[in-house]
Amino acid sequence: MTRIVTRAPSPADAAVLVRHGIHPVIARLYASRGVCSPEEIETELKKLHTPVGLKGCDEAAAVLADVLAAKRRMLVVADYDCDGATACAVAVRGLRMFGAQIDYLVPNRFEYGYGLTPEIVALAASRAGGKPDLLITVDNGIASVDGVEAANALGIDVLVTDHHLPGDDLPPARALVNPNQPGCTFESKCIAGVGVIFYVLLALRAELRRRNVFTTDAPEPRLDGLLDLVALGTVADVVRLDPNNRILVAQGLKRIRAGRMQPGIAALFRAAARDARAASGFDLGFALGPRLNAAGRLSDMSLGIECLITDDIGRAWELAQQLDSINRERHEIEAGMQEQALEELAAIDSADSATLTLFNSAWHQGVIGIVAGRLKEKFHRPSFTFAHADESGVLSKGSGRSIPGFHLRDAVDLISKREPGMIVKFGGHAMAAGMTIVTADIPRFTAAFEAVGREWLTSDALSRVVETDGELEDAYFTPQFVELIDDTVWGQGFPAPVFSGEFEVASQALVKDKHLKLQLRRGQQRFNAIWFNHTETLPARTVVAYRLVSDTWNGVARVQMIVEHALG
Repeated sequence: MTRIVTRAPSPADAAVLVRHGIHPVIARLYASRGVCSPEEIETELKKLHTPVGLKGCDEAAAVLADVLAAKRRMLVVADYDCDGATACAVAVRGLRMFGAQIDYLVPNRFEYGYGLTPEIVALAASRAGGKPDLLITVDNGIASVDGVEAANALGIDVLVTDHHLPGDDLPPARALVNPNQPGCTFESKCIAGVGVIFYVLLALRAELRRRNVFTTDAPEPRLDGLLDLVALGTVADVVRLDPNNRILVAQGLKRIRAGRMQPGIAALFRAAARDARAASGFDLGFALGPRLNAAGRLSDMSLGIECLITDDIGRAWELAQQLDSINRERHEIEAGMQEQALEELAAIDSADSATLTLFNSAWHQGVIGIVAGRLKEKFHRPSFTFAHADESGVLSKGSGRSIPGFHLRDAVDLISKREPGMIVKFGGHAMAAGMTIVTADIPRFTAAFEAVGREWLTSDALSRVVETDGELEDAYFTPQFVELIDDTVWGQGFPAPVFSGEFEVASQALVKDKHLKLQLRRGQQRFNAIWFNHTETLPARTVVAYRLVSDTWNGVARVQMIVEHALG
């Protein structure tokens, strides 16, 4: 069952925003998302938090300044998702601005797993040209106690930059920068990995100023040129867009729209057939991000990083086309896996289950997380999907996605205590988790997962809730109003507007056998709408939850409703 509910804005907060010149509907949207004053929606760089308070940032800056002064070699160890790729590109591009001798290494996720492991340290130490003097982790490292110890044993210093939650033990690095480490007073706890390394660069520039390094012949670099990368990684990692993150994303989008972006970002927009001049957070999260993530899931994230760090426009375009091709392959694999999953679930009454767990020996482990997410969205159940970890089939990798009110990592932790030795290793957070398990134990896990689900989840929690911003007057169905919406940075924790209202269904037909195209009517007004990946027809009158988009056809701008849900 799905319920459509309306967010309740504070009329007093909305009135304050209107008095400061904000459009009344936009003011209502802001107020319903907790914005109390105009200062909270300002996106100028001067409003960005300073590195002061970000624990370890000053130590990291000093370490980097010393390495630069001594002309020693640095190596960035990156993660294999979009946040990791953009963080690596920011580190490499940024440190090269300061004159660093720097390279990067992104481990193959299927061979080396996640984080700075002893095996990756050994790989780094054996690289052509000799072992690095300093390893810099981006978007990983907070849990790499063994890896940092292995590096220390080889005489390699380590600087950890990460944003994931730490464990009980912290790695013995020369410096550790993470807003979520104990004792850190930095206000923006949800900054992405790419944002953390950007802040380290800001602190490094300040440290070099104190050392009087910059001269007329060697002026200090402009770091705002990296904000397109910061925006992409922040949106793609689906971190909460608090005011500080919204500034980072807004400033990055501003540069992209003005054409002041890295060649790789421009090439990815072109490969995705998106107009960079009208760039939005939606483009970053659903067009560019997946193309980079696909490389890490199916191939080698080095392709994505090279696309982001090259200054050669032709090379960037060549790499963007490769990434686009890999993403299409990922789509095909995912679609096949999803179809198989739905066939298996057809024999199960998912309404009677609190959780979903599926395993298929033919599935690709790089895509199981996406399929788990699709199942979670379709059935509104915490979902785990499993695939073999290697050709032996002895071990399997699992990836899970959850719903509000069910902390997935805590659930897996409880299962590991109830069934000692069953789960080889696991990690994650409230909404997503991953694990390695003996394949033969997947049925045991399925039963244990369902048991926890039945204990923790109520019938209300298992009902999907579509939050909307309520009615929108007919007068606002205009390209100009859609442009007002698109000018704001929306995302995780600051959701894009979804409106709702009752309409008559004037006509409906299937497009390409999988999308429901609609003409809706309210009073004398008619509205064009489409419900993607939905084939069931609607009754003559229905309540529709929708968002608005604007496009231009033959020089004429028009507004279309994108249906998120409708009561059938």
